Amino acid sequence: MNVAFIGLGNMGGPMAINLVKEGHNVLGFDLMAENADKAKEGGVSLAASAEEAVATADAVVTMLPNGQIVLSVFDQLLGKAPKGAVFVDCSTIDVASAREAHKKAQDAGMLSLDAPVSGGVGGAAGGTLTFMVGGSDAAFEKAKPLFDIMGQKAVHCGADGAGQSAKICNNMLLGISMIGASEAFNLADALGLDKSALFDVISTSSGSCWSVNNYCPVPGVGPQSPADNGYLPGFDAALMLKDLKLSQDAAGQSGAVTPLGEHATKLYDAFVEKNGVGHDFSGIINELKGQKRS
Repeated sequence: MNVAFIGLGNMGGPMAINLVKEGHNVLGFDLMAENADKAKEGGVSLAASAEEAVATADAVVTMLPNGQIVLSVFDQLLGKAPKGAVFVDCSTIDVASAREAHKKAQDAGMLSLDAPVSGGVGGAAGGTLTFMVGGSDAAFEKAKPLFDIMGQKAVHCGADGAGQSAKICNNMLLGISMIGASEAFNLADALGLDKSALFDVISTSSGSCWSVNNYCPVPGVGPQSPADNGYLPGFDAALMLKDLKLSQDAAGQSGAVTPLGEHATKLYDAFVEKNGVGHDFSGIINELKGQKRS
């Protein structure tokens, strides 16, 4: 396939490179020269403009920072791509913007999918991402060969916006569970309980969860995780905060009651405000440990 890839940053660049490795013709564009140069080193051809990138594309993949930028790029490019091309937005954005992007694409005679990912930078590089996909059956079938290269699983979650809905529900739960895991290990520490012993209990008992089993916030316990690397980000706390805020925006718009999601958002907001970017979301264990019980 001829693939235009718009947004060649930490996630988009490796995803585009993986498509090139499997024989697709990828023409990429990024406003940041550093991102574009890294993608070029991996075999991605570069376009002089986003319009040039999509001119002959069968598929247009976007990986962009927020919904406002996605809608702006769709307005810029929908009239420049061949009719019937599939626009696959892999950004994590609000549900309302995702649905608006679908409408813009449909009005322009294009297929479209919202397809946010889980798996982080490592998953992008290794081609092991999970895609949560919203859109028509026809669009999903056209883009599925690309998903099969860029990830290990693509779940068609439903109609327009369903991919973004699934992403924010999943990541709200992830944020909550990481806080719960952190509290459990901090309590164990206060009680003088060996952390490895607690890991062995939780990972095989009713408290078992991904935040403990695969991404334990305690160094030296369980599989290798950012905790073993000074909490350098596998998934930056600022990105977790972004997803939690999206979940709370959606909860407010839909009338869903999410008290733990709301509280997790407040805790990560304070964590990011204090520490800025460059800290893994599991590092919240240290923030919680430093607090005094009222």
